[in-house]
Amino acid sequence: MADSDIYDTPFASVPTKMQDVLPTVTISEVDDASPAEANAGLYETTLEVLGKDLNIVFPPKTAQEKESIYEEVGTLRKSNPTQQQAVEELIKTEKSYLQTLLLLASDIQDRVKQIHGIDVEGLFSNLNEVLQVSRAFLKELEGVDSEQPNQLLQISQVFLEFTEDLENVYKVYCANYEKAVLLLESYKKQGVDQEILHILQLTAPHFNAQNLSFFLVMPVQRIMRYPLLLKHILGTLPSNDIAYSSLQRALAAMEELNCNINEFKRCKEVATKYTKVEDLSLMERLSRLNKHTISKKTMRLSQRLKQEAGLVPRTESKEFDVLVEKFQDLTSQVTHLKENLTTYLKNLEVFLIVTPHTCELDITDGPVQQYRCFAESLHQITFLEFRRRLERVVFQPLCSLEKSLTGPQQLIKKRLVKLLDYEQLQEKKRESGIVTYEDETAMSTYRAIDSMLLAELPSVNEVAHKWLGQILRAFVTLQRDLAKQVLQVAGDQLSKSPHSHVPTSAFWKLTEDALHQFGPQLSEFCKNFEQVLPSPSVQLLSPTTKQQIMSLVKKYGPDKVYQVTGNISGSRDMDLTLQKGQVVALLHDTDTKGNRNRWLVDTGGTNTQQQP
Repeated sequence: MADSDIYDTPFASVPTKMQDVLPTVTISEVDDASPAEANAGLYETTLEVLGKDLNIVFPPKTAQEKESIYEEVGTLRKSNPTQQQAVEELIKTEKSYLQTLLLLASDIQDRVKQIHGIDVEGLFSNLNEVLQVSRAFLKELEGVDSEQPNQLLQISQVFLEFTEDLENVYKVYCANYEKAVLLLESYKKQGVDQEILHILQLTAPHFNAQNLSFFLVMPVQRIMRYPLLLKHILGTLPSNDIAYSSLQRALAAMEELNCNINEFKRCKEVATKYTKVEDLSLMERLSRLNKHTISKKTMRLSQRLKQEAGLVPRTESKEFDVLVEKFQDLTSQVTHLKENLTTYLKNLEVFLIVTPHTCELDITDGPVQQYRCFAESLHQITFLEFRRRLERVVFQPLCSLEKSLTGPQQLIKKRLVKLLDYEQLQEKKRESGIVTYEDETAMSTYRAIDSMLLAELPSVNEVAHKWLGQILRAFVTLQRDLAKQVLQVAGDQLSKSPHSHVPTSAFWKLTEDALHQFGPQLSEFCKNFEQVLPSPSVQLLSPTTKQQIMSLVKKYGPDKVYQVTGNISGSRDMDLTLQKGQVVALLHDTDTKGNRNRWLVDTGGTNTQQQP
């Protein structure tokens, strides 16, 4: 069987629940010897009384009728070699399969991990989970006593109990199997397959495997073989056997399990197709337009306009709307948090650019040197470590969370588009009663996307909520750690101060005295600094400019008049071109669209928009 055909053959539909067609009796009730023979003295009187009563209600049967009954009981009691062989095949093949899984999950997987550039998770998927469930499943099968008459009942019960666990692990593995095959093909082109083949020859030479897909396909084949094995066992039983109905339920469960795996795989393929984000240019988008795409977009627009006008009903799903609303809230929170954190990191970079400890003030001792040591410790150790941890523990996980939410968001958008197609095709089906194969495929695509979102969005919302909460807790923890570290460094420097052991009241008294002492010196320094500074150059204004400024001040007030600090070149209609030094009056600090980067100003002659 080719790898591509493993999902193509659907199993026959079998009811998931079946009623028992035989009374609940056990083999031991048929095979037990007569109680009178084993305990004649104990039951003799009771049997005589019961025999007389039964002969009254049910007349004794003839010898011919007794013989037919004994033949029927003998048929049930008779051991079936084919049946036992079928059971042994099930357990034997399961044991061999588990041994191969152990080899694949331990020796082969561990060695493949050592090859550089190998996507181990993509190749082996959830193989370890499959191994864990298979080990528990085999343990239960081997625990069934072959000597017990209800052996088949117990086997069927094992299958029914493990149905959910088997489906949960195998649907993930089977859905990722094709990805593993594509990876192996890419490794073959790169020449890495020879390293993998060398590992297979070392760890499993008796299999004579030519590539890793020989082992990777085994779980896919095994889950498909369970219905065949059960059907083989069922074929060895007569329809009136006590285990027949139970085995039928187990067979139906395994067939339904395989159908669910195929459906999950199909939904996964649809989701993967529509969650890809393509960054296309305008020309690339235009090149994809054709008659078919234009027709589809026109029909969708028409359907949407009909819904808005109330001409056709709109399909609503309260469950889906609640899930999407919660998802959109989480997405918005993640986006805003990332924007704020990006600004925070930029401000932190600006703060770290200023390095006061590198300034040379020709002061070799005293409080100045203590402050330099304090600032140096913070800038070179504390703040740098804080930034590194902030990026690694908070920012990078937040970026990963935002990226992981992109796929579901794309799928939600695609679901809304496909819903318009689905509603239109449903209307067409009601009117004509006929749909084409393409129409049925489109309807099936919408149902697949809708079912996938309804099944996966709850877990996506839960995981995203926990992830976001963990990121926020990490951010708060980092802030607390930073505060503790700064206080510790400050405490170390304070302990070296000559006034570190002075009481608080006395310390503040010393501080006030110091301020009063150095206050006059600071004032004198400021006066000397002003005297040393060159006088600002005075720009002579023309009479026209003076008249213009006086007009603006009189009309708008001095608080509305500004001087242009740099040359401005207008690039749009109604934009002004202004030279450095010109004076304008502010009318509005935003444009008509609320943009604060463009002002409406009056130059004394024209009102127009201008960037501040």
